[in-house]
Amino acid sequence: MIEINLLPGTGKKPRNRSGAGINLSGMASGLVSKVNDPLLLSAVASVLVAALVIGGMFWHQRAQSTAVNESLQKAEQDSINYSGVIREQRKAQAQRDSVVAQVNLIKSFDDKRFVWPHIMDEVSRALPPYTWVTSMVQTNITTTAQAPTPPNAKGGKSGPPAVDSSSVPRVQFRLIGNTVDIQALTRFMKVLEASPFIENVQLERSSIILVDGKEVTEFALSAAYQTPDPSSIKTVPVTLSVR
Repeated sequence: MIEINLLPGTGKKPRNRSGAGINLSGMASGLVSKVNDPLLLSAVASVLVAALVIGGMFWHQRAQSTAVNESLQKAEQDSINYSGVIREQRKAQAQRDSVVAQVNLIKSFDDKRFVWPHIMDEVSRALPPYTWVTSMVQTNITTTAQAPTPPNAKGGKSGPPAVDSSSVPRVQFRLIGNTVDIQALTRFMKVLEASPFIENVQLERSSIILVDGKEVTEFALSAAYQTPDPSSIKTVPVTLSVR
């Protein structure tokens, strides 16, 4: 006889078939039994330590990279800002060196400006009575000093070379004159040699000649201009009369 159960849940429970499901309790017990394995514990610990070390190194390298990038950007910005300042500074130094070189050159010429007035004044002051000068010429050739080339704005020169006044040849001259007294010639040479502006006074020649039917001694002297000691130079004010 066949019975039909029309009410749900009131029937017989199905039987469990062997091998039909997953045995979770068995797997859990197997894992628990393997926890006591030292090799497994060391492997797990090594993995965890390696992960921590790699993470720490990554974080440290990233922080260093960020700091280096910030420093690089700051250095580039400073380089851009200071490059203009350095360029202007070098340009100003080049202009200053050029002006100083020109001033030194002008000063060297200005120092030589009063050479001949001093020579003529000393000769006139030392000239004894009955003695006169017939000729006075320069015997050496002077060269024009050139201004030193100012350093390039990109160069490393700190300053211009000064004009060396010693490089300009000394003024040497020959003086020809007449005298009626040979002793006057000796006094003339001594006074010239004692002058702070003249040195190396030498008698080149002397001879008797006729001037207007009278015998006189013609002489030729060679001498050189020397830079006087500053203490021997006296300056006086110049006054001009206004009409």
